[in-house]
Amino acid sequence: MSDDLLIDKRSLRRAFEQAAATYDAAAVLQNEVCSRMLARLEYIKHSPAAILDAGSGTGNALPGLQKHYPHAKVIALDIALAMLKRGCRRLPWWKGWLAHAAQPVCADIERLPFAGEAFGMIWSNLTLQWVNDLPRTLVEMRRVLMPGGLLMFSTFGPDTLRELRQAYRDTDRHTHVNRFVDMHDIGDLLVTGGFCDPVMDMEYVTLTYADVRQLMRELKAIGAHNVTRGRPGGLYGKRRMAAVMQNYERFRRDGTLPATFEVVYGHAWKPLPRLAPHGRPVIEIKPHAAR
Repeated sequence: MSDDLLIDKRSLRRAFEQAAATYDAAAVLQNEVCSRMLARLEYIKHSPAAILDAGSGTGNALPGLQKHYPHAKVIALDIALAMLKRGCRRLPWWKGWLAHAAQPVCADIERLPFAGEAFGMIWSNLTLQWVNDLPRTLVEMRRVLMPGGLLMFSTFGPDTLRELRQAYRDTDRHTHVNRFVDMHDIGDLLVTGGFCDPVMDMEYVTLTYADVRQLMRELKAIGAHNVTRGRPGGLYGKRRMAAVMQNYERFRRDGTLPATFEVVYGHAWKPLPRLAPHGRPVIEIKPHAAR
């Protein structure tokens, strides 16, 4: 990956800290994808004792997860402390008395601060697009999952914000839209990372806006504006912004401007250990090639 497309984690954390107060009102798509993921749990037979909500944000999944798994311990992890504070207020105060309140942890999902095999399930709604090293992140998630544990996630695919990307094309040499990984590549990375039985699918969701500035204001309100290392520094020139707005006008239909989001859904399992006839785990030993 080009260094220009890498996420600046300090800027990412700052963006989400600043967006904590406005996130819930603007996160229409994030909340809808969360609801669709929760609905999928009805078709998965699994009873985890501990769940990691990786990239919990303001906690839009917490009530649904605790309703579906009322006896599970839930850890809400996010890179932005202000997001976690708002998320923990979503649940009724009496949950704390019953020891089922979500426990917040402020950390980066690329470096999970947990012991191995700590969770029976990892849930991650629209967060993986913010990592720089997806293979490493998936290996980390597998590490903290118990054998037989479930990873369930959503993220964005390459067609996300394609109109905005095209509108910026040829206006300058900076990056303006994050890089998104193809669904099939994610499936391959799951297998390479040691997961089994991956299931992947996707759908397109189109939101409409009156103008480009409205789209950009909404992205900023949820903390999802440009935080790549190759982003332009300082204020963006009026002439260049006018060119972006003019380019985007080519997509106007029925009086509105579309913004396409390719939503990718996936789940996979950490395999159970293979057992020999006597019941002990099978450990494969591969000899080194002769030199």
